[in-house]
Amino acid sequence: MTDATELTFEELAVPHLATVYRVAKRLARRNDVAEDLVQETYLKAFRAFGRFEMREFGIRPWLLKILHNTFLNRYAREQRAPKATDQATLEQTREAPNAAAASEAPPELDFEDLDEEVKAAIDGLADEFRSVLLLWATMELSYQEIADILSVPIGTVMSRLHRARQQLARKLKDYAAEHGLVERRS
Repeated sequence: MTDATELTFEELAVPHLATVYRVAKRLARRNDVAEDLVQETYLKAFRAFGRFEMREFGIRPWLLKILHNTFLNRYAREQRAPKATDQATLEQTREAPNAAAASEAPPELDFEDLDEEVKAAIDGLADEFRSVLLLWATMELSYQEIADILSVPIGTVMSRLHRARQQLARKLKDYAAEHGLVERRS
């Protein structure tokens, strides 16, 4: 394999930009946040490129590890930060605290919404399960690559993937039965 010092950062990292953005979108669930994550990831990678050591899987796992750590750090910061509420929301809450909850009907499921239902189920997973599932399913990374990216043992990757798949199966069981995708059991 070619030594990383023989290739520039741009030659190694830029071809993976679309992949990093795709993973960032699934982690962040918002395009604008995903764009910020990718920008921050590439800035950090560029600054640390002198310490990068080319390995068997190339630069992609390294970039995804930086992305994942950047996402987790940002998420932790946001959780600690105070939340602002606009005046209109405060007034609505004070006037009718249960009106909003009572008026919301559960969404009607439709076959056309299957992809959205799957996305919602994935988005509903805890971060550690969603990260492993997305890296495995969308990026087709090996367990070892995922373990390296997330800095966890390979057994943890396997366990989290198993639990993520179980949770998804439970969340989507009724939906699949309603649409004739599986037989409903009594």
